[in-house]
Amino acid sequence: MILFLLPAGDYDPTEAAVPWAALRDAGFEVRFATPGGRVALADPRLTDLGFSWLSPWLMTRRAELAAYRRLTEDPWFRAPSSYADVDPAALTGLFVPGGHAPGMRTLLEDATAQRLFARAFTQGLPVGAVCHGVLLAARAKDPATGRSVLHGRRTTALTSLLELTGWNLTRLWLGRYYRTYRTTVQQEVTAALADPSHFLAGPPLPLRDTAARPGRGFTVKDGNYVSARWPGDCHRLAAEYLALVRARATGPVHRPG
Repeated sequence: MILFLLPAGDYDPTEAAVPWAALRDAGFEVRFATPGGRVALADPRLTDLGFSWLSPWLMTRRAELAAYRRLTEDPWFRAPSSYADVDPAALTGLFVPGGHAPGMRTLLEDATAQRLFARAFTQGLPVGAVCHGVLLAARAKDPATGRSVLHGRRTTALTSLLELTGWNLTRLWLGRYYRTYRTTVQQEVTAALADPSHFLAGPPLPLRDTAARPGRGFTVKDGNYVSARWPGDCHRLAAEYLALVRARATGPVHRPG
């Protein structure tokens, strides 16, 4: 099974739903795990509450929101495991969406989630991460070396430019909403790498990709691992992660029921 690791809440709906839909529509079994085994919903500001006049730029777009609504009706989504109850030997792939609201810390700081990621990564399973999800990779330690599993790999993640732009646009009324940690994602991820040049930021003015135009997105693939920066990369990310899963699988595993 392919496992999506979700926090207790506050993840980005696009970053979870678009890759999930690509896998599900291709016939692969996708299950979910959360800190306590309870259903985890996305950041409500991205799905419902909005950002006042900035909503057209910052909220989840219509097609991706429809994919998220579909995700929330999936039986596996509605019956997640806890991180502690996941059988690592049953995994055939692992994916970590991101998000910047405070609930993301329940995933990123969880030692069990970090160990699950490290095991999947070091065993060569197809692994994907986007945005703040790459922080889990940076914090996951290879037991053979004691270093981050990303040490010696190339990656991208939410760039400091994107993170600080969102924060500066909203901080007067949302405070630290766009700053999950005082250190930016790019800074922490880069510190875990063997060489700072292994962090690839992509074009400085990113374009949002779509299902019809995934080439607008930016991803970094390194072996069994593919990463992306933000929701605007997720259609390309979904296609590339699906390709990794297909390359490893002997055939699609269909969802029961």
